Amino acid sequence: MRRCLLFSARNALSLSRSSSRHSLQYGFHTTAQRLAKRVPSEVEKRIANIPIERFRNFCIVAHVDHGKSTLSDRLLELTGTIEKGGNKQILDKLDVERERGITVKAQTCSMIYNYKGEDYLLHLVDTPGHVDFRAETVANFYLAFAQNLELIPVLNKIDLPSADKERTLTQLRDTFEIDPTNAICLSAKTGLNVEQLLPTIVEQVPAPTTSDGAPLKLLLVDSWYDNYKGVILLVRIFDGAVRAGDRLVSLATSQEYIVGEVGIQYPLETPQTVLRAGQVGYMYFNPGMKRSKDAKIGDTYTTVGNAKKVQMFPGFEEPQSMVFVAAFPTDQGDYTHLEDSINQVTLNDRSVLVMKESSEALGAGWRLGFLGTLHCSVFEDRLRQEHGASIIITPPSVPFKIIRRDGTEEIIRNPNDFPETSFIHQHIADVQEPIITATIALPEEYLGK
Repeated sequence: MRRCLLFSARNALSLSRSSSRHSLQYGFHTTAQRLAKRVPSEVEKRIANIPIERFRNFCIVAHVDHGKSTLSDRLLELTGTIEKGGNKQILDKLDVERERGITVKAQTCSMIYNYKGEDYLLHLVDTPGHVDFRAETVANFYLAFAQNLELIPVLNKIDLPSADKERTLTQLRDTFEIDPTNAICLSAKTGLNVEQLLPTIVEQVPAPTTSDGAPLKLLLVDSWYDNYKGVILLVRIFDGAVRAGDRLVSLATSQEYIVGEVGIQYPLETPQTVLRAGQVGYMYFNPGMKRSKDAKIGDTYTTVGNAKKVQMFPGFEEPQSMVFVAAFPTDQGDYTHLEDSINQVTLNDRSVLVMKESSEALGAGWRLGFLGTLHCSVFEDRLRQEHGASIIITPPSVPFKIIRRDGTEEIIRNPNDFPETSFIHQHIADVQEPIITATIALPEEYLGK
């Protein structure tokens, strides 16, 4: 997925089990035919006439509270995707996001933008900015730079009385070696100068590319769970096209599926007849995925019969959990319900590490690994709000590395597994815990004499 990064300055759907195999097939084909004969909407007709050369995929990244979601609102308004006025972080859909005022889950939306008399299909990703509360703007800059992505610097919140535009532009030059004259200074809150951003995206962000005549190749980017549709997959199409009724195969699991529906986020789920190369959209299967764990982020899908012709995308780098807690149901009779709830939440938060464990006092439970304490707190809130879970969470701990005298190493994530003192003296050469290597930037007046 080609992206532009903008930096801010301040149970699955299926038929009844009692149905015969014949009726299952009949029921699906009726659904597929109905989708195929659906009258295309005005949005779908416009998208069908946009070639891949006029597609633009980009994301907004910055530190927490820099106004990423507010800027997304303004872009959606300017393109006519949503009506103007009264919109507040429309892409933040979780209750915990609206309560805390932060984006917890990256959200996507497609937009149609008319530029110089031609329609462009823009695909926006609004990202979280709180992985571990380090300098996310700096960290994401270097990630994007290493991927050779086009960067558009944006200074937000210039409407604030405390805004220091000149100083921020100087920091932009000194820290990132970006020409300050290329920066767009705007206020997402008031809408000031936001209209300058869309033409810049069209002109500077390269269009996605595809191989003509190549078989379908799509990347699984994200997934979430719907009580009626089952597992819904967010995918990026690199080659070919996908429609309802197509038979797909996962290159990671070799499982085969029949596509039940495809569509785009506009900003809500909007069904489409087809998703083409260069697009980002959603799809779900009918019958649905039996196991949520089969939706592996970074997996490659193609049509049945073409698996040997398609090369699998290299896997994503797995996030490393740094904080661990133990979780138990308050009532052991709720264990199965809580396990289902944890599986559904982790379906679209693959950075959570889940391992089963038990306690003599609290019974069966899990050891959960998170990126940080905020991540843990948000996960707990989602379990309570979205699933009504009653759960006991222990205080967080960090993993320890034990290096034995024979040279072998072991990571201890559970304090109960830490060896006794006598064993340490006899068999352990070193015990290490995570430390932070930090660069602290602060005004000179706070350094002292």
